[in-house]
Amino acid sequence: MSFPALATIQSGPANWDRDPGDGEILRLAHEQRRVLVTLDKDFGELAVVFGRPHSGLVRLVGMSACEQGSICVDILSRYPEELAAGAIVTVEPGRIRIRPATTGEEPTS
Repeated sequence: MSFPALATIQSGPANWDRDPGDGEILRLAHEQRRVLVTLDKDFGELAVVFGRPHSGLVRLVGMSACEQGSICVDILSRYPEELAAGAIVTVEPGRIRIRPATTGEEPTS
């Protein structure tokens, strides 16, 4: 199984010479229909509090860099329909929470 990736570290897809900000990263991921994987809450806040459209979010909490890759593959494999529908999946050691897309969120397909 493969997943298209959008790297934003250092030089993103638009050859950013500076951090474009969370809003722009979320917008670009949604425009390209990509699930955004993050370590912080900011993208979830943009989606939930401010109603910004997205194509699914995965937030990793409290895990080492060595664990993150395999956990991402597992989550993307286990919850593709939920993420495609705009769910927010939060993964913590021993716990997975899925917040389904709300009716106000823009469909991704």
